[in-house]
Amino acid sequence: MSCVQVLLVEPLEAATQLTPRHEAPSLAEGAAQHNVTMTSLTPSRVDTSSQATAQRMGAMLVGMGALHFVAPKPFDTIVPAELPGSARVYTHASGVAEVATGALLLVPRTRRLGALAAIALYLAVFPANVNMVRLWWSKGWPARIGAIARLPLQVPMVMQALKVYRNTPR
Repeated sequence: MSCVQVLLVEPLEAATQLTPRHEAPSLAEGAAQHNVTMTSLTPSRVDTSSQATAQRMGAMLVGMGALHFVAPKPFDTIVPAELPGSARVYTHASGVAEVATGALLLVPRTRRLGALAAIALYLAVFPANVNMVRLWWSKGWPARIGAIARLPLQVPMVMQALKVYRNTPR
């Protein structure tokens, strides 16, 4: 048996053999099906990175959201006093929003919606972070620096959520 026969002839014969109750696929169909299968199952590097980012972001949001219920006092203190109602209501509402957004990010089928929800959430809690700077201004430099440092961190968080949205398949 020659190399040509093993490499070319036998695979062609096997591809064109009829199976019971099936029509023979053409070589073009067989090759097309093979290529589609291979490319659709092979994730790109960007998708893998985006998936890991979504999982980290989702886990962080679920954890922080749960913390709103386990230890709500620190969150209550940064709710702007100008808002009507109890600070605890806003703390619990933002905790629910964080857990729900995190859960959406963790599930691949809802990841795009979760990324949009994360962007909205990060923008919605920004006023509380600004209020935190105002409230902690008199607490000394370490607290003041910590509060100020939170403000620009919102930008990369929004950008990461936007990246997840753009790189998640529809």
